[in-house]
Amino acid sequence: MKKPGKNELIGFYTKMVRIRAVEERLMDVFSKGEIPGFLHVSIGQEATPIAICSHLRESDYLGITHRGHGHALAKGMDLKLFMAELFGRKNGVCRGRTGSLHLAYHKLGILGASGIIGAGIPVATGAAFAAKYKKTGQVVVCTFGEGATGEGTFHESLNIASLWNLPIVFVCENNGWAELTPQAVHMPVEGVVERVAAYKMAGSAVPNEFFKIFEEAGKAIDAARAGKGPSLLEVKSSRWHGHFAGDAQKYRPQEDIEMARKDDCILKFEKQLLKDRLLTPKKIAKIREDIFEEIEAAVNFARQSPFPDESELMDGLYA
Repeated sequence: MKKPGKNELIGFYTKMVRIRAVEERLMDVFSKGEIPGFLHVSIGQEATPIAICSHLRESDYLGITHRGHGHALAKGMDLKLFMAELFGRKNGVCRGRTGSLHLAYHKLGILGASGIIGAGIPVATGAAFAAKYKKTGQVVVCTFGEGATGEGTFHESLNIASLWNLPIVFVCENNGWAELTPQAVHMPVEGVVERVAAYKMAGSAVPNEFFKIFEEAGKAIDAARAGKGPSLLEVKSSRWHGHFAGDAQKYRPQEDIEMARKDDCILKFEKQLLKDRLLTPKKIAKIREDIFEEIEAAVNFARQSPFPDESELMDGLYA
């Protein structure tokens, strides 16, 4: 695995800042009623999608969840088309049909999110089987939260992935809260990685730090591509906001929220780049300014895009 150079590291940092800024803007327009449906953000967890997708090829598959904005953008989804999709507009990547909760884009191998916990895990496993059967050399990365590991789909998928030696990396972003339930209430083990021993699968757990996620993800993806089978990577991250935008989090102690916000993967990465003199405060300000302009252009594009016509309602349906 090749170590990233200066320009790559600055690029990774920029993409992480971009994801957070996008989701902060989404929360703003959502609160004003401009985005239909629900909105789930991954603010505080931006290191994972960038660290993972930096190792993926365009042809590789990526399974995401209802909290998958960052992953879609990290895989290369165009921001204007992304924004139009969340606004429910015809110019979106799925013509405004998926919105936030079911975001998908087959051109980039983004398999699609689901509001059903754990539902995407067997879909990603199926994609891994197809890749192996067709000998395409593709790798699948399947992301989910720790709450999904209590579902039968998780255990069934890991079992068959191990039996068939499939090219898939299961990535659990363990932010400590399965919707409104703390991990200690629904999980008898301290970490998800402890569960993979039952399937004779390699597993590792890392903190919410870019370089550590990058290194372990690179090893796992390289191994899957080389035919060495599946593995699981658990990222111990922290959820800054509630389960959904607008969640008051009355079930959560205030000190837990404060501790989560101290676990800032972007700030940790930024400090390291400043220490190594790869970034300067002036450069950081310019990066943020450019991102702000890009996001505003995307929001305006979405606002000006037309809504789908009623005549298209039955288009693309399989019956």
